[in-house]
Amino acid sequence: MRCEIIAIGTELLLGQIVDANSSWIGGQLALAGIDSHFQTKVGDNLERIVGAIRIALERSDAVILCGGLGPTQDDITRDAIARVMGVGLAPDEAVAGRIREIFRSRKREMPANNLRQAEVPEGAWVIPQMPGTAPGLVCPLGDKVIYAVPGVPLEMREMIAGAVIPDLRRRSGMTAVIESRVLRTWGQPESALAELLAGRMAELDRVGNPTLAFLASGIEGIKVRITVKAPDSATARQWLDEEEQRLRDLLGELVFGVDEQTMEAVVLELLRAHGWSLGVAEVATGGLMSTRLSAAPGAAEVFRGAVVVGADRIAQEWLGAPAGSLLSEAAVKAMALGICRVLGTEVGLAATAVIDPQEQAGYRMGTAFLGLAINGAAEFQPVRLPGRPEQIRQFSVISLLNFLRLRLLF
Repeated sequence: MRCEIIAIGTELLLGQIVDANSSWIGGQLALAGIDSHFQTKVGDNLERIVGAIRIALERSDAVILCGGLGPTQDDITRDAIARVMGVGLAPDEAVAGRIREIFRSRKREMPANNLRQAEVPEGAWVIPQMPGTAPGLVCPLGDKVIYAVPGVPLEMREMIAGAVIPDLRRRSGMTAVIESRVLRTWGQPESALAELLAGRMAELDRVGNPTLAFLASGIEGIKVRITVKAPDSATARQWLDEEEQRLRDLLGELVFGVDEQTMEAVVLELLRAHGWSLGVAEVATGGLMSTRLSAAPGAAEVFRGAVVVGADRIAQEWLGAPAGSLLSEAAVKAMALGICRVLGTEVGLAATAVIDPQEQAGYRMGTAFLGLAINGAAEFQPVRLPGRPEQIRQFSVISLLNFLRLRLLF
């Protein structure tokens, strides 16, 4: 069973609204074991909507239309479905009564054009769930089917979960599930990961299940997504566990987390396991490190605070940095040790970087110095970071946290 998603609305094409509905529906289809190979966005134009539906029906068994079920002139999803089915629209008195009741319950007068929402393509039926005034539709077309749900997320989700997914599962006769897991990595570009996993990916290409995909995530590194299709969730989790272990054996310390785990959450958990607290001297990171650490669950148990350094004098007087440029091994080591002294922590971090396009102290833009102190012993790591100033700051944060992560692991 292949199901395609078509999101309807000119506002989606103009970028005025992000199409989060299609992503959510795609996830629900995957959990139900329904293959979905295409997602389309189309504006509020009858001919183009009709064309999109016909193309979708040529390559898929089912189509979910999201949006265009409102009462206004540009809500033409019903008309497009009727055109594709070759039928007319007929008023559904039960739906009309439900719409009137909704307005009555809200003590509001119903505009006459709301009754357009009660028009149903002949041969179709209304989805029982109707939390708003827009009814969802199930429209059979030979051995295929078209579903229509509102674009309002709350209404859409209730109809998809309560009616569309169960109907698709019944039609498919399948009980398989599709589940994914994401391994989060830092330290190597996508091309290097592809080389490390080339043998495994070639083997999986032959068998077809599981599958691997790379997801470039900018300042969050490269994600490796594992997807399995299994008879049930328990089996899917077992297969995901096995494949995750194979990939960890190949990638080693490059993997820092799974699914929604962030670098800061992982580092804080490692610090908690050691019984150590953390302080940060923020020069290049300008408060970004504190923001990320503070937002992580349980941060208050480990993260003691930070000093945001805006002037060399602060670094020298408060943190013991030597006179001269902060772009040096001696400076970041001194600041990492100094923040431990000031805040009474076992672990201290510091980072400086060239943010300005102009060279500083002979260093080019993106040159960064990472400093780390653990129980009185300081280390230093130079790195070159890409991008614009804001990206360099963000990359400094995750690079510094990864520097600490690797030291805490070994």
